[in-house]
Amino acid sequence: MVTLLLDSAQLEVVLSGVEHALAFRKRNVMIDRSAIAKVQLTDDAWTWLRGVPGPGTHVPGTVAIGTWKHAGAADFVLIRRHRPGVVIDLAGHDEFERIIVSTRHGLALVQALRLDVDEQAADVADLATGTIPVAPAPAKKPARKRAPKAAPATG
Repeated sequence: MVTLLLDSAQLEVVLSGVEHALAFRKRNVMIDRSAIAKVQLTDDAWTWLRGVPGPGTHVPGTVAIGTWKHAGAADFVLIRRHRPGVVIDLAGHDEFERIIVSTRHGLALVQALRLDVDEQAADVADLATGTIPVAPAPAKKPARKRAPKAAPATG
């Protein structure tokens, strides 16, 4: 799972050793907070892929990690299976136009980006303290009482 670190100046997508190798990338992805134009949650990050991998690793439906090039621009993707994720549109970033990552902490990222945070980087899951809003469960309909069966007539 991807780790997202956030401080007052930047968001860092921290890659594990395996992710570095599959992405053909030596460094983590660093994003100035001022370059973040829009953040969207998605149920399936695969629908946001555009272009072709280069360099990167792509096993359809299983994993997409690395740089995706398209029309003279590039996106950074880190997608595993068909899991929920987050799409971060960037404006003025020197390397990428969009970051697409599978993470169960997408809502926490959105909440953490709204906060004023310290100079020290912290995991977005830890920053988004408090309760995460969850849609209430649908109300159950009351069980209908059935009329008792009529007793057979005796005569």
